[in-house]
Amino acid sequence: MTDGHAHDDATPEPARTSPAGSPVHRTLVADDHPIVRQGIAALLATTDDFVVVGQASDGHEAVALAESLEPDLIVMDLRMPGLDGVEATDAVLALRPSTRVVVLTTYESDDSILRAIEVGASGYLLKASPEDELLAGLRAVAAGQVALAPAMAARLVGRARTGGEPAPRVSPLSPRETEVLALVAEGCSNREIGRRLFVGEATVKTHLLHVFEKLGVNDRTRAVTLALELGHLPRG
Repeated sequence: MTDGHAHDDATPEPARTSPAGSPVHRTLVADDHPIVRQGIAALLATTDDFVVVGQASDGHEAVALAESLEPDLIVMDLRMPGLDGVEATDAVLALRPSTRVVVLTTYESDDSILRAIEVGASGYLLKASPEDELLAGLRAVAAGQVALAPAMAARLVGRARTGGEPAPRVSPLSPRETEVLALVAEGCSNREIGRRLFVGEATVKTHLLHVFEKLGVNDRTRAVTLALELGHLPRG
């Protein structure tokens, strides 16, 4: 585990597994408050499935370390000087689309939630969350799911149901993401999709992860169903 700004070792560590054989997620912690940053790192150090490979004190440093350390997961503070968490998330995902980002903050602004999700964050958790809830959210994101703090998820659902404000908009799919999802709708496996599009299976998985994030779903069936409902895919 690094201390401070974490420029100690910019060489990515090899992939590791926990004693139980599960993957160990290489994690970068970005927060402008040293005590908070080190507290999160200390919490992750108590687990077998996370290893903190670096710490960043602002958004610019988070982007630089994400590029050099190649983390699987970034725990990103929302409010940081210079480059905030949303802007840093956008920049990181442009460089490393496979990295998953969890925004961790003390704020519950609906606009901030939407901004973070729109640029590709896979989770949004509160710093005040109990440790077990926080770790559960991080594990969910590391496993390819989307995690929202329960209180904030309830608020977003409430907004959609009351009609007082527009429901959160689903980010538009790129042409390639639409192409991949259309082949999923045909019943193709990832391997078959890769062969038809002349790309690797890992690339197909990455496109599907982006589709899941944009649609706010966790599985292929729901992604296809929602895409049809929203008109992203042709019916029939």
